Amino acid sequence: MAGPLTGKRVIEMVGLGPAPFCGMMLADMGAEVIRIDRPGAGKDGAWKYDILSRNRTTICIDLKKQEGVEAVLKLVEKADALIEGFRPGVMEKIGLGPDQCLARNPALVFGRMTGWGQHGPLSHAAGHDMNYIAISGALHAIGRADEPPVVPLNLVGDFGGGGMLLTVGVLAAMLEAAGSGKGQVIDAAMTDGAALLSSMMYGFKAAGQWSNNRGENLLDGGAHFYDVYTCADGKYVAVGAIEPKFYAELLERCGLEQQAFEPQMDPRRWPMLKLKLADVFRTRTRDEWCEILEGTDACFAPVLDWDEAPLHPHNKARNTFVESGGYTQPAPAPRFSRTPSDTPAAPTAPVENPADVLSSWGLPDDLIRAL
Repeated sequence: MAGPLTGKRVIEMVGLGPAPFCGMMLADMGAEVIRIDRPGAGKDGAWKYDILSRNRTTICIDLKKQEGVEAVLKLVEKADALIEGFRPGVMEKIGLGPDQCLARNPALVFGRMTGWGQHGPLSHAAGHDMNYIAISGALHAIGRADEPPVVPLNLVGDFGGGGMLLTVGVLAAMLEAAGSGKGQVIDAAMTDGAALLSSMMYGFKAAGQWSNNRGENLLDGGAHFYDVYTCADGKYVAVGAIEPKFYAELLERCGLEQQAFEPQMDPRRWPMLKLKLADVFRTRTRDEWCEILEGTDACFAPVLDWDEAPLHPHNKARNTFVESGGYTQPAPAPRFSRTPSDTPAAPTAPVENPADVLSSWGLPDDLIRAL
C-alpha cells in the first residue's frame, strides 16, 4: 500500500472490532501490517467479507509453543508498533507483554485496546461497546424523550472511542519515538474514548446548557431545527439548521413564515414547532425535498441506507466508496495530497506457508523451519 506510513511496520495480534479497525487504518495509510492469528483460522471463509482485515497479510502462529512466541519476538525486533486487543494480562501470560517486547525493541510502540482499560475495578470484566459507552454518559444522552436510550450501533465505543483512539495514540507515539528512539505503551480504553468524544456535551453541561433529559437539548433531537423527519413516502430527511441565517433559509425554502417560527432558540417552543415542521415534511417525498433543499445552506441531507449511500452523487464524486474484492466498501480516509493511499486490496485468507513473509521480516531460516 502507498501512503504516508510507507516504510513503517506494524504487528497486529488478530482480534475483533476496534483493534482490527486500527490495523486497517494504519495499513490504509501505507504501513506494512502483518496479522498474527491462531492456527486453523480462516477455514470458514468468513475472511472474504472482513473489510476490517483488508490490505494486510495474515499468518497463523501457534503461540502455545515457544517457537511461536520467539517468532513474534523476532518480528517485534523489526517492527515500529504492535497492536493488540486482548484482556489485560493475556499478552503477558503468553510471553509477549510490553516488558518482553520492549526488551527486544526499545523503540517499539505497544498499543493496547480494551473496553475498560488496563486497570480499574472493571478492567478484567467482559463487556461490549454498549457497556463501555454506558458508563461514559454517552449512551444515556442518545435517544428520544420518555424512551430508553438508543443503541448507536457500535460506532461510539468500538470504532470512534476505541479503534480511532488507538490509531491516534500509535501515530503520536511513533512520531515521538522517531525523535527519542524510545517506545512506550498505549493504554486505549473505550470508556475513556467515549468520554472524550463527549467533551463538547460536558462543556455544554458545565455552562448550564445541557439537560440530562433526553430530547430536550440542541443536538439530541430536542430542537425542531436539528432532527430527522418523515416524508410522504416513508423515507427520512435530516435537518440541522442551527445558525440563524441557515434557519431562515430552511424556513424560506419550505415556504414557511419566519415570524411564526421565532424565537428559534426558545426550548419551550421546540415541541410545538417540531410538530408543525413534521407536518410540512410529510407533504412531499424525500426526493422532492432533495430538489428543494439539497445543496443549499438549509443544512439538509437525505437519510440514505447502506445501498443508497454509495450511489449518492457527492459520495461518487469523492470516491467515498470503492469496489474491491467484488463488493462495495468505504475508501481509505482521510485524503493525503502528496502521499495518497491506494485503493484498498481485498481481504485475503491466512497465508498457508508464511515462510516468505517471515523471511522478508528477517527471521532466521532455522526458526522458520521450526515453525
